[in-house]
Amino acid sequence: MRALPAIFVLLATLVPARYAMKKRTPQPPPPNNGNVGTLVGEAYLYVSANRNSAQIADIMPGRELVITERNGNWVRVFANTDRPDTDGADVSVFGSRVRAQPVSGWMIDKGIVTAKTPNGDMILFGAADAAEQQASLPDPPPHMAQEARLLYQRVYTMFPRSPWTPEAMYRAADILWQLQKADVDSLPSAHQRQSYLREHMNEDEMRKVQKYFPNSKWADLAAFDMIENKLCGDWNGSEKCPEQESGYYLRYVHDYPKSPRAAEALYDACWREAAAGDMWIEDGNRSRAKEDHDRAIQIAEGMQKQFPNSSYTTRAAEIAWKIRQGIIVYTSNQD
Repeated sequence: MRALPAIFVLLATLVPARYAMKKRTPQPPPPNNGNVGTLVGEAYLYVSANRNSAQIADIMPGRELVITERNGNWVRVFANTDRPDTDGADVSVFGSRVRAQPVSGWMIDKGIVTAKTPNGDMILFGAADAAEQQASLPDPPPHMAQEARLLYQRVYTMFPRSPWTPEAMYRAADILWQLQKADVDSLPSAHQRQSYLREHMNEDEMRKVQKYFPNSKWADLAAFDMIENKLCGDWNGSEKCPEQESGYYLRYVHDYPKSPRAAEALYDACWREAAAGDMWIEDGNRSRAKEDHDRAIQIAEGMQKQFPNSSYTTRAAEIAWKIRQGIIVYTSNQD
């Protein structure tokens, strides 16, 4: 028999000082050949400082620029085009991408943010946030998520001491995580029950958030995302999967009690315990079913004390009510 969770006792005894933030920011080396900048809007790169000259490339927002020369309202730059800014993390699980070399040319000095731009960190974060919101809409413009990610990256590479840097680093990592998750979920291996048989999302950038900003809510959010790499694919009727996954979420709340996603994690654990109980009923094991159902109810009741105003608490309360009513929460055809 698995012991009933003592998660709510543990929460009350954890030391709040753990969340005193010790900020350690990455410090990229400055370029030795110019001033680093980026664009917040699309711009054309020309052969010379003249609109009538040939266009070399279309530079998208968030691409890194190095300004090497000025001529009136024109600047000569080296600019990244479609080359990923990170070596391994941006590569699709379906294969590597062709990388373009940085190109040199002239562009109008308009819409360029550099490390010397007043409130440059806020401008870039605002542009990134707007792009991310557009990317979340149905049928978003092409590459909008990647533009948001690149703009967030420019916040923490160009303004490492900015108060927006921790959130920008997490958001960039989270966008990449979601893009990779879409790839991973489309693979046949996504249906494998054992997590080690499935493709995993790259955790490098999430772990960098934890490294540079330990004991922050952004580190806690990164830890929540990384639980996904531990989950089963399809449960395939195995009660072990939801029981094990419930343990991951309970351990998360124990380790990160002040996380913005702590209530959600407890709900995830509650729902999985209820699901495991229903699966045991289908298999004719009423004793194991009661054990898991009791755990689900205990988690739901504990949430009412720890997170009384969370919508996840109300959802857990519904699960507990259904269990007491003998209503099935989960059936194997949902898997």
